[in-house]
Amino acid sequence: MKFIELVLQNFGPYYGRQVINLNPNFDDENSHPIILLGGMNGGGKTTLMDAIRLALYGHRAECSTRGNLSYGDFLVQCINSHTQAGDTRVELVFEHLENDKPIKYRIVRTWDRNLKEGKETLGIFNIKDDTWKLEDLVNTWDDYIENLLPLGISSLFLFDGEQVKELAEQEIPPPTVIDAIRSLLGLELAERLALDIEILANRKRKEVAESQDLKNLEELEEKLTDLQVEYQTIKELADSQLELIQRLEKEQKEAFDKFVSEGGKIAAERNQLEKQLHQKVAEVEEARLGMCELSASVLPLGLIESLLIQGQTQAEKEFRIQQAQIARDILFERDRRLLEWMQKLKMETTQVDKIKDFLEADVATLNANLLQPEKMWMLADAEALSELGNVLYYLQNSRNLAKQQLKIFKNKEDEIIALERQLQTAASPEEYNTLLSALEKVQNQVIEAKANYENTKRRLSELDTEIEELKKELRTFTTQTIDRKSTEHIINASEKVQATLKLFREKLTLKKLNKLEVKVTECFRYLLHKSDLVHRVAIDTNTFSLSLYDLQGKIVPKHRLSAGEKQLLAIAFLWGLARITGRRLPIAIDTPLGRLDSSHRGNLIERYFPSASHQVILLSTDTEIGKKEVETLRNLGAIAQNHLLQYDSAKRQTTVIEHKYFW
Repeated sequence: MKFIELVLQNFGPYYGRQVINLNPNFDDENSHPIILLGGMNGGGKTTLMDAIRLALYGHRAECSTRGNLSYGDFLVQCINSHTQAGDTRVELVFEHLENDKPIKYRIVRTWDRNLKEGKETLGIFNIKDDTWKLEDLVNTWDDYIENLLPLGISSLFLFDGEQVKELAEQEIPPPTVIDAIRSLLGLELAERLALDIEILANRKRKEVAESQDLKNLEELEEKLTDLQVEYQTIKELADSQLELIQRLEKEQKEAFDKFVSEGGKIAAERNQLEKQLHQKVAEVEEARLGMCELSASVLPLGLIESLLIQGQTQAEKEFRIQQAQIARDILFERDRRLLEWMQKLKMETTQVDKIKDFLEADVATLNANLLQPEKMWMLADAEALSELGNVLYYLQNSRNLAKQQLKIFKNKEDEIIALERQLQTAASPEEYNTLLSALEKVQNQVIEAKANYENTKRRLSELDTEIEELKKELRTFTTQTIDRKSTEHIINASEKVQATLKLFREKLTLKKLNKLEVKVTECFRYLLHKSDLVHRVAIDTNTFSLSLYDLQGKIVPKHRLSAGEKQLLAIAFLWGLARITGRRLPIAIDTPLGRLDSSHRGNLIERYFPSASHQVILLSTDTEIGKKEVETLRNLGAIAQNHLLQYDSAKRQTTVIEHKYFW
């Protein structure tokens, strides 16, 4: 079976007539099974899945937005809000083999706002001549589609990423999935036959029992019927309680997240945070006092440090000049005595004059390098110059200490601001009590729901024991009171057949599950990049829960798997089911990559999607199957069609653009 074309007219966000080509391409050498539909969240991807389900199953379809609505109200709800006149319709063209020959049908469901009694107009047409309406097929359509794609197993072929996530997180598959698995593996046929034989045996008991025996027999059967009805009621109650627990646990997580995000957790830690804040404020005050002490000494002179340095330079220069003046006077006196001594030696006048000129020039040079008296204004002595140097030294030390104190002061102030911000985000006492009350309430509801569920399971076990004992009593009653050989033979034979059927069911289940285990293991190891993590996947014959074993035969706890690996395990389970049944059915996946990391995404893109089925319809956002993933699929030659669901938020309408994707 494969889908060829989907037509939506005024359905959900699809205004007017929108035609989507879903036909995969096949040739002798290559297969192109993937139909890629891209759209942003809220753009109509889930609506497409609902349209396929609605076209196939009508009032029995399990659509995402139906909820508790009646079928008629749901159809009216699906009409595009901008539609003023004309009908709303969903058409699906599909092909399947009948007697080894391909036959195409077009399913057409139409309705308008004047819908009466929740009924739409259904038409089934032969694709060769759309005007030829197959009335006989219209009247038996529910039975016909059940033979092709039973409603019970449709959720295993038409599913979304959230279903896979929920299936991955649960230890035991939900009852709906278990029923679908039994149907897909053909296990329900033996159970139905056993029930039919039980009914036949009970009828035969009534035929041969005497009046009193008949009365006793009817009482036993009535009691058995009551117990079976109660058992079914309690089982439904247990299923609903399990769903309630899952919903309450989700609400509990949301309540805890809200408790944290709205400041409840910080409010609970308020005393500790306020103590830390007081400590930081005290440390800041201590740093402030340290700054005050520094400011009371030489630190303020840092404002005129350049002037102090200039004064020190001037004072040192003047001090050197004073020393030079003293040296000049000494040299002048020495030169005078030298000239007098040379005259006593009666040296030549020319030589004395030259020496005298040299000495006078040297003195003139020394006088030129000395400051004029009016330029000397510091007049500092050696002691004052030393004190000025000490002041500059202590000023530099004080400046370094001040920088350290400022840094400490800034860090402490930042810590105070951070603590104050935390305290500002803390819930008020009233809000804290409200948040805590809401959290405790849902926690108590979870505890209560789990306790009720345990009580219900215990009652189910008791009823199961009572039913088995009553059936045993019925069989004993039959042996003691019925004499008629022919009917007795049927009853005895039915018991043998029941025992044989029970053995047959067990062996059939083991055989089917053994094959399924092999396929699931192959699929999981094929998808998983850690090839040595799991060697074998085992499936429980009663609950269909999965157990993992390594190469040494030791069980691998599921908590060792990451969230992505658990989802791959769920996908491998669905893939193995599809492969073992031998049914050539299309697969449609909404939100296919969900919350998988890049490694697991790559495995699904390269290994699962091109091989999952002969037709794989993927409905994805631009962040799931992005540019890199699209290029990979295109390089593999796996994409047959790609369409873009372009959503106009202003008009709240979606338009299908063929042969286009985000990239």
